[in-house]
Amino acid sequence: MTGDNPGEKARRRNNADAYVFIGLTLLSFSALLFSARSFVAEFADMGLSMYTGLRGSIHSFSTFISRTVFSIRELAVLKEQYDELTGKMVRYEQLERNAAEIRQENSRLREQLGFSQILEYRHFAAEITGRDTDNLFLDYVINKGTRSGISTNMPVVTYHGGTQTLVGKVVQAAYAESLVMPLYDTNSYVSCRLRESRIEGIVEGQGGAESPLLMRFVRGRSREEIAVGEPVVTSGLGGVYPPGIIVGRVSRILYQDTDTSIEIEVESTTDFSRLEYVFVIDAGSGGRQEIIPENTDG
Repeated sequence: MTGDNPGEKARRRNNADAYVFIGLTLLSFSALLFSARSFVAEFADMGLSMYTGLRGSIHSFSTFISRTVFSIRELAVLKEQYDELTGKMVRYEQLERNAAEIRQENSRLREQLGFSQILEYRHFAAEITGRDTDNLFLDYVINKGTRSGISTNMPVVTYHGGTQTLVGKVVQAAYAESLVMPLYDTNSYVSCRLRESRIEGIVEGQGGAESPLLMRFVRGRSREEIAVGEPVVTSGLGGVYPPGIIVGRVSRILYQDTDTSIEIEVESTTDFSRLEYVFVIDAGSGGRQEIIPENTDG
C-alpha cells in the first residue's frame, strides 16, 4: 500500500481550512444578524415596502383595466343612445315637415274650395298628375276624364292669391285622365281683349312657360290707348273660353311707325311652375256672362 502524495495532503488540508472558514463566517453572520434587531427590522421594513409597492401597482393596474373596460362599455351604451336619439330627431323633423306640408296643402285646398263655391259655371276640380311624353312635355295630364263629364275644348282655369287665371284648354279626354294644352303652347290661340281699353286681339303661345305670350292682330291706331300693366282677359269670341277670364298683363308693345297692326307681349299671370290644382269649366252649362276675378289687381 502506497502512501499519500505530500501535495495531495496539502491540498486536502487547505480545503478543510477553507470549509472551516466559510462555516465560521456564516455562523458569525447569523449571530450578528439575530443579535442586531435594527437590521432585522430594516430588512422586514424593506420587505413590507416591496410588498406594499407591488400590491399598489397591481391594484392600480387592475383599476386602470377595469375603468378602461367600463369606459369602453359606457361609450358603447352612449353610442347606442346617441344613435337612437338621432333617429328620433330625424323622425321628428320628418313629421314636422310633413305637418307643414299638410298645413300648406290644406290651405291650398281651402282656397280652391272657396273659389269652387263662387264659380257659377259647372266645373270639375282636378289635380295635375304629370306631363304628356308624346308632346314634348308641353301638355299637362289631369286626373279627370270623360267618366267625370270632361270633354275636349273645355277651358281650364286656376285660382291663386284671390285671382282666377286661364291655364289652357282640354285637347284630349280619356276615361279617367285628360290632356290640357297650356297657354304657352305654340298651338294655343285665345280671343282676348284689354280689360280697360277693350282693344281686341288673338293671344298666342311661344312655346315656353317662361316666354311671354304674344297678342297679335291689334289695330295700329290703338297704340296710344294701351298701357303697360293693363290686364288682358278672354273676350268670349269663338265660343271656347267664357269672357272675362284673366290671361295676363301687358308687358311690352311691339310696333313700327309704318305698321297697320301692332303686337303686344303679355306676361301670363299663371305660375305654371307651381301649378297643382285646376278647374275644368263647362262653358256650355250657362252661368254669368263674364267671370271677373275677385282681386282685379292680381
